[in-house]
Amino acid sequence: MIKTLAKSIREYKKNSILTPIFVMLEVLFEVMIPFIMARLIDQGIDAGNMDVILRLGLLLLGAAMVALTFGALSGRSAAIASAGFAKNLRQDMFYNVQGFSFSNIDKFSTSSIITRLTTDVTNVQNSYQMLLRMASRSPIMLIFSLFAAFSINRSLSMIFLGAMPILGIGLFFIIKNAHPIFRQVFKTYDKLNSIVQENVRGIRVVKAFVREDHEREKFEDISKEIYDKFTKAEKLLAFNMPLIQFCMFGSMLLLSWFGARAIVASGNNAAVGLSTGQLMSLMTYTMQILISLMMLSFVFVMITISRASAERIVEMLDEETDLKNNDNPVYEVADGCIEFQNVSFCYSNKADKMALRDINLKINAGETIGIIGGTGSSKTSLIQLIPRLYDASKGIVKVGGRDVREYDLKTLRDQVAVVLQKNVLFSGTINENLRWGDENASDNEVERMATLAQADEFIRELPDKYDAHLEQGGSNISGGQKQRLTIARALLKKPRILILDDSTSAVDTRTDAIIKRSFLEEIPYTTKIIIAQRVSSVQDADRIIVMDDGEIKAIGTHAELLKDSDIYREVYDSQVKGGMASA
Repeated sequence: MIKTLAKSIREYKKNSILTPIFVMLEVLFEVMIPFIMARLIDQGIDAGNMDVILRLGLLLLGAAMVALTFGALSGRSAAIASAGFAKNLRQDMFYNVQGFSFSNIDKFSTSSIITRLTTDVTNVQNSYQMLLRMASRSPIMLIFSLFAAFSINRSLSMIFLGAMPILGIGLFFIIKNAHPIFRQVFKTYDKLNSIVQENVRGIRVVKAFVREDHEREKFEDISKEIYDKFTKAEKLLAFNMPLIQFCMFGSMLLLSWFGARAIVASGNNAAVGLSTGQLMSLMTYTMQILISLMMLSFVFVMITISRASAERIVEMLDEETDLKNNDNPVYEVADGCIEFQNVSFCYSNKADKMALRDINLKINAGETIGIIGGTGSSKTSLIQLIPRLYDASKGIVKVGGRDVREYDLKTLRDQVAVVLQKNVLFSGTINENLRWGDENASDNEVERMATLAQADEFIRELPDKYDAHLEQGGSNISGGQKQRLTIARALLKKPRILILDDSTSAVDTRTDAIIKRSFLEEIPYTTKIIIAQRVSSVQDADRIIVMDDGEIKAIGTHAELLKDSDIYREVYDSQVKGGMASA
């Protein structure tokens, strides 16, 4: 885990190394201060020597200023290192997600990915900053202070050694029991984010069905679950402070008792036993030692909290995409012919049933294919294998005469344009959204493809035309307009294969027919696969595939299927009669 996280430090190694160095120098001068104070009291104040007081006073001030300077430098470098580390972590996770296949994304929910990129990274960032400063400062301070304390009085300094095991054993049991709870908390955070995301995305539906109270209850339940788990963990961590205070005040009481007796016995003579100045130094070192132990305990607490976050981050960083290029990928797609050879597919190895079974199909380049079937017939599953959004579980899928696994992924997907059921537009102008298909396309090309998709007319009615701003998800335009824009965006790729997955369902039948006719006239050599619920959307296709329960039940023209396919005829009759009835 540490090795994986350390890869994200990169250009911030210098600041990560400088921080402990600055901390060590800061601590060195801080430890000198009690030593100088002891001499100031014994040789200056008690002796009434003004020269010594001035000399040691200036030395004390100088040591404090130097310690302050190195403290400021260590704080600055720690802040840069931790913030940079967090930035790199977020980038590395996000870049890794961009390479995920659909199956990888299915493994991590959207809400979980967001939590890992935000809350988890923040926890690790805070922990890393504490590690750079406190985790390096505390041991150094502890060692230096113990060394200085033992050099003053060995027997009294043994008190510190007695406090350490008590603190260490107590912390071990606190951390051991708190860590599993924090793991559960961050999983619950994923659920919270999922509920919020779902609510915000579907807020129109929530209000339309007056379900605000129901949504509040869902949020309150998951919020209370987080509260209960955090409370349980924090109750365990709360034992940390009383444990530290017990060790601290116990050590000070013992040191005061035995120190006072030693001063009385020696007559305040450092050469014989212990002086007042030395006892003052020991008291200061007591505070430094116990504060060091306290800071170490805080570090352990922070590590306990961030360890669960770190494990979740590493899980995403270590995730490898299921879809990779082979050693010698092909960088050119010959044409738009497609072939399925004994293809079966399931979304998970744990699935009880195949989504697709024994698919054998050959589609010629430039052919227009319609696919029709009921909900759950795996129409979308079939077309997702063509651009390798998923890989077939069994069999071979070929494009341009080659197994799709032989192609460079970018090359293959550049030649296969898919307009999925869920139309996704991004915040920005219409122009920017359309140029996702080809960022170097000329204005004329953009307008021509928009015209083919029957989008140009409504775009020109907007005040800013192609520079009109779209809200996130295209929420400020209608469903039919969104569909036409996504079709235009796909056409700009100039693909060899164009797949429309029920992407004209929100368009009226007249506009749908015009779009299909323009495809035949303008892109005759592009293979076109049209998935639809309406028979009217596919009846003019060269061939129509009828699917049911993950299998191809029939293939033929509209006339052939009306004659030979019971499923197709039933769908056709229901739609025609339904249309007549409504008329």
